[in-house]
Amino acid sequence: MRLASFNFRGRPSFGAVVGDGIIDLRARLGRYATLLDVFRAQALEQAKAAVQGARPELRLGEVELLPPLLTPEKILCVGINYADRTKDYDMAEKPKYPSMFYRAPSSLVGHGQNLIRPKVSEQLDYEGEIAMVIGRQCKHVPREGALAVIGGLTLCNEGTIRDWIRHGKFNVTQGKNFDASGSLGPWIVTDVDLTKPLHLTVRKNDEVTQDDITANLIFSFAELISYITTFMTLKPGDIVSTGTPVKRGTDSAGPVWLKPGDTIEIECPDIGVLRNTVADEA
Repeated sequence: MRLASFNFRGRPSFGAVVGDGIIDLRARLGRYATLLDVFRAQALEQAKAAVQGARPELRLGEVELLPPLLTPEKILCVGINYADRTKDYDMAEKPKYPSMFYRAPSSLVGHGQNLIRPKVSEQLDYEGEIAMVIGRQCKHVPREGALAVIGGLTLCNEGTIRDWIRHGKFNVTQGKNFDASGSLGPWIVTDVDLTKPLHLTVRKNDEVTQDDITANLIFSFAELISYITTFMTLKPGDIVSTGTPVKRGTDSAGPVWLKPGDTIEIECPDIGVLRNTVADEA
């Protein structure tokens, strides 16, 4: 299933995306007000049953897609997790443990919504990533059983205000949490084959700028879940964004920050395309 959250004529809802339409599941699953409630109740099978034989009532083009999960308890992000990215940080050896940080839900918008360049900085950057959505509560998960706790996958633009990354001496929280600086979506896919490499491509204004496969992750999906659950309980609906590939051409040209009108598309054929346009803060 492809599960999305959306607004239709000012009414928030959630549903299953089928072709270019949406089956409204809030109307069919009255016990659950949001898609996050479905995940927390571990009711994906109920959602799947409600989709069987149903026809879309809405067209994708007439709804506003939102981040699939609006208020997850945790959004965890992994830094420097593709093999080539160690070159960006002058790291000769594989790190022993993942680098991690939090994002707030308010820092992420949905597919088709604007990424906002803030008034205080021109250094809005983008990072295309695949994100795991946790399907059940778990702690101390062994690596060999870790894929079983994943409820689905989505895409993340882990947007960053670069000159605020080191605003404080030892943290990245400020640069990673500007309102509407990143995005999540367009939906959650619940039936991805997690045993095969996934292909991630990022396009800026239709030009490919990032391209890699998850076989090149330093810490795999399973390793990340096993590591995180050593110190933290993961709950249904929690999100773990798994890191971004190296950008093409940055060594010679240096960074080129996003500006109003730029578009970023993040694509994984097994998930979909997350597309956003940049606008200045009002």
